[in-house]
Amino acid sequence: MAKLGDSDKTEVGDQVFIVGAPHGISHTLTVGYISGRRQSNFMYSYSGLSLGEFFQTDAAINQGNSGGPMFNMAGEIVGIVSAMVSKSGGSEGLGFVATSNMARQLLLERRPFWSGVAGHFITKESARILNVPPPGVGMLVQYVAKNSPAAQMGIRGGTTKATFEGENVVLRGDIVLAVQGIPWSIKNYEKIQEVVGRLNPGDLVNVKILRGGEQLELSSRKNP
Repeated sequence: MAKLGDSDKTEVGDQVFIVGAPHGISHTLTVGYISGRRQSNFMYSYSGLSLGEFFQTDAAINQGNSGGPMFNMAGEIVGIVSAMVSKSGGSEGLGFVATSNMARQLLLERRPFWSGVAGHFITKESARILNVPPPGVGMLVQYVAKNSPAAQMGIRGGTTKATFEGENVVLRGDIVLAVQGIPWSIKNYEKIQEVVGRLNPGDLVNVKILRGGEQLELSSRKNP
């Protein structure tokens, strides 16, 4: 059984290898290096991935690698393959891997909370374009999963596809402004997760949204 390593000890330039099933070809190994360490604000604004910490790597990643382990040369898992940012969809793009410490916190140490929302963090520039206050606070809701906590609360996803800040997004959805009274922003994301995670089943989850220029308060009880 592979050991979950300490990703904080992994440095840029370290050699790593990835095992997965790219394009359905199982037991495939690719080798590369840690090219960079990316924080949540970079990853979320660039590709819409979950907030957290990611390694950037030049090890070849293709469809089928997602969710697979990245090992250091001691055979320890230091990351979980998360995404490939590529214009063609091939392995010549940039590979991003969730760090093992982030995975440990999200899966083993914290009480997970799934909202069912896919969103786009609103930057200062996008706030200006969308004409929504205040800059740097809010999440533009793209999609809402059926029967999810967000759907039960009444949060609405977008309806109009567009290219926005170089990304494909869906506009005209709700904008989440705050959760449990905490303004939605990158710096507050972990605090929001922690506060909601501490709620007991049946406790109210309160969300402030912007819809059609009007601020609304939505709430629902946390599921077991």
